[in-house]
Amino acid sequence: MTSADPAGAAAVHALPPDAPMPMPVQSLRTGTRPVGRLPTTPRGMAGRRAAVIGGAALLTLVAAYQIWWLLRGGGISVAEGLLIAIFIALFAWIVQSFVGTFAGFLVMLQRRPARLGLDPRAPLPTPRERTALLMPTYNEDPARLMSGLQATCESLIATGHARMFDVFVLSDTRRPEVQHAEEIEFEALRERLGDGIRLWYRLREDNSERKAGNIADWVRRWGAAWPKFLILDADSLMTGETLVRLADAVERHDDVALVQTLPVIVNGRTLFARMQQFSGRVYGPVIAYGVAWWHGAESNYWGHNAMIRTRAFAENCGLPELDGPTPFAGHVLSHDFVEAAMMRRGGWALHMVPGLGGSYEEGPPTLTDMLVRDRRWCQGNLQHGGVLPTRGLHWVSRWHMLIGIGHYLTAPLWAMLMLVGLSLPLLALAPGEAYSPARYWMEQDANRFLWVFALTMSMLLAPKLFGYLATVVDRDMRRGSGGAARAAMGVLLETVLAALMAPVTMYVQCRGVAEVLAGKDSGWDSQQRDDGSQPLSALVRSYGGATVLGLVALVMALGVSPGLAAWMSPVIAGLLFSIPIVRITSSRAAGQWLQRRRVFATPEELSPPTVLVRASELRAEPHPSDARRRKRVRRG
Repeated sequence: MTSADPAGAAAVHALPPDAPMPMPVQSLRTGTRPVGRLPTTPRGMAGRRAAVIGGAALLTLVAAYQIWWLLRGGGISVAEGLLIAIFIALFAWIVQSFVGTFAGFLVMLQRRPARLGLDPRAPLPTPRERTALLMPTYNEDPARLMSGLQATCESLIATGHARMFDVFVLSDTRRPEVQHAEEIEFEALRERLGDGIRLWYRLREDNSERKAGNIADWVRRWGAAWPKFLILDADSLMTGETLVRLADAVERHDDVALVQTLPVIVNGRTLFARMQQFSGRVYGPVIAYGVAWWHGAESNYWGHNAMIRTRAFAENCGLPELDGPTPFAGHVLSHDFVEAAMMRRGGWALHMVPGLGGSYEEGPPTLTDMLVRDRRWCQGNLQHGGVLPTRGLHWVSRWHMLIGIGHYLTAPLWAMLMLVGLSLPLLALAPGEAYSPARYWMEQDANRFLWVFALTMSMLLAPKLFGYLATVVDRDMRRGSGGAARAAMGVLLETVLAALMAPVTMYVQCRGVAEVLAGKDSGWDSQQRDDGSQPLSALVRSYGGATVLGLVALVMALGVSPGLAAWMSPVIAGLLFSIPIVRITSSRAAGQWLQRRRVFATPEELSPPTVLVRASELRAEPHPSDARRRKRVRRG
């Protein structure tokens, strides 16, 4: 490694004394599930889970009976049986989200006390044990990374408890110029913060196992000195008060291995980013409260912004390399789900507390960036099929993994449902009769068909309604979203844009599933954080296939009948116009136009917290690595 100067290099290389903690590789073939109720498990968990899963099962049975009744005349053919099976799977997926979100909506209206005593209005506690903040990085922009980290550190220093925290920048960066800039920016950060908080930088020589290996390396080398740690992603920002409260919650509850709150998406500039920011802020809380209500002490883990007990992690989260066929073999990619499951198997509680606040992250600026990230998640979640048989897992942990797998199987299932649903009228077509899917389905039983369609659409859209209602009944949220009318306008516009982008997302996800099953790796690269601009050539490369597919579908549909083209028009339009849709939603100008009119507004945008303001100020300032980069350019 190199550094700005010899003294700087010595400072960068200075690391704390080793404090090794064993982190044995776990077996997926042996293990026992601990019995008994954990001390922090909320009361009535059996009833809560019966309500959510039982309610979803009951509604699914009702809908399945209705679709069976529609098709029963003359017996059930193979194609009809396939349609019923696909419909049941998709409806069950939709209705579980509906029931869970409805539960979250009711919990938000009741305004119950926060779990684990995590009340943001209570006096700030005093942590008694040391906590490590870990910032793993891989080829990220060092100036931007250190600016966000400085804002979080300054907020922590302002609490008066920074002496109980140490910060580690754990680099897996492989580009020499980025490594050099990291060292320069880290040393500048340490000089700016002075003695306010201890900071350390480590560049790993071997970046095997990606992020999971990076964290495991820290645990095995230094974990014994820090009873707790929290992982910050490159786009993470957290307030000092939230960090102190999370640390205190773990200290006060001996059975708790992990506590996380709901990260709020912030700093969106493009139309797409602001749309995602708005939907996460309005719909996210009702989803999170519902999940927390019925998951109890068996929460999932999202990989960052969560306080973790080091001993629980070390004892249970040494992940083995998976055997089996593609895509199940190799290092565990979406390791956070598996780590949560393994800690729960080890007898530890994991909790989500969505009402705490003070936890932020940034979303992808464009649909393209979201789909690139989604491709990695697709591979990681499908890989969980090889983890599901692990012995001793809690059934809720298996449920988390099934939900993750199902998220990527729904796109192919929706495509199959559409194709089978269109083929049935074609198979029943009499010679000389015009093809009309609408007429075919209405002839089966018009009232029942409309009832099933209305029920399905209601289940799909209800979470948005619950999120909107929860927003407008909360005065601060209502004002922060620009008022009830602008919030309603945002929900409507988001629904339309999401519907237009759905066919493209379905197309890309189907392709991603096929690629994963064929053994194609998603790779590992840094994410785009700010810039949403995309040249037309890149859009053509990314979405030319979707456009051609939309054109072929339009020609074929018109060749069969205008009615078929009309029936398929939402899907055809989304595919055919995928390039202009992505280009418009990637526009900063469009995002700023809506921002001026307070459409897609959020409380963090209209009245940004101090940590967000400070991070933006620091990112806008000149940075030492910028000067060196300009100097190299002039020399070149």
